[in-house]
Amino acid sequence: MKKMLMIMATLMLVLLVACSPKEDAKKDDVNKAAAVTIKTTNGDVKVPKNPEKVIVLDYGVLDTMDALGVGDTVVGMPREGVPSYLKKYDTDKVANLGGLKEIDIEKVNELKPDLIISSGRLAEMNDKLGAIAPTIQLSVDTTDYLNSLTQNTTELAKVFSKETAAETELGAINEKVKTFKAKVPTDKTALIILANEGKASAYGSQSRFGLIHDVLGFTPADKELKVATHGQSVSFEYISEKNPDYLFVVDRSAAIGGEASGKKVVENELVETTNAYKNKHVVYLNPEVWYLGGGGLESVNEMIDEVGAVIK
Repeated sequence: MKKMLMIMATLMLVLLVACSPKEDAKKDDVNKAAAVTIKTTNGDVKVPKNPEKVIVLDYGVLDTMDALGVGDTVVGMPREGVPSYLKKYDTDKVANLGGLKEIDIEKVNELKPDLIISSGRLAEMNDKLGAIAPTIQLSVDTTDYLNSLTQNTTELAKVFSKETAAETELGAINEKVKTFKAKVPTDKTALIILANEGKASAYGSQSRFGLIHDVLGFTPADKELKVATHGQSVSFEYISEKNPDYLFVVDRSAAIGGEASGKKVVENELVETTNAYKNKHVVYLNPEVWYLGGGGLESVNEMIDEVGAVIK
């Protein structure tokens, strides 16, 4: 009897050893099979569900991930010039991949990510990145800012199983926009200026800063401004001639670590003739949010709050 029991125990041990790898393999197969297809700027892309190692090259997407509570999956990002509101990710726990316009592709490969989230600034690298891991791009469409933000957030939420949190965050933004728009004076005009080393570029409706007009409801001081990535170069005479009631200034130099030049653009005799200057409606926007970030749940919330503070 003892001999029989020993034989049976041995057989069971052999079976357990033999089956365990198969069971692990089955689990791996299930994990690999868990995927979702989402709509992105670079088309429909199949990506792993709930990825554990994510590389993020877009600060707007990073702040959305932070708002949804999945920022701990980030293993690599550009850490040269991280906005202060995302400084908690500027740590040695997250690999430094370079800057927003140039990244270390070899380091990306070494990290073996489950998912790469690219950016508009690096769109030309999407094919190379896609050879390393599934790559998506979630750049905001400035011609339809709020709807684009909604779609990008919803699609990203599908990846991380955060649909409820995304719905809550987006609902709060929509309510905030409604409240704010009701207070915007429709008989007043606004002009948006990007200051860079003492020079100025103007941005209008459907531009990278166009949500001031298109989402928040300010009437453009110049409705003929063409949409361009770098805006339309303008003179101080132009600003004086358009005579905006509100002048919003984004200081690029300050955003990238240079000498602040926003006040050099505004504090001159020509600009001081505008209604905006006379009525103290010149607003220096947070350049980290507006120039480096933008397009994410946290940054858009801050944008709305910052512009909304102008309206009493």
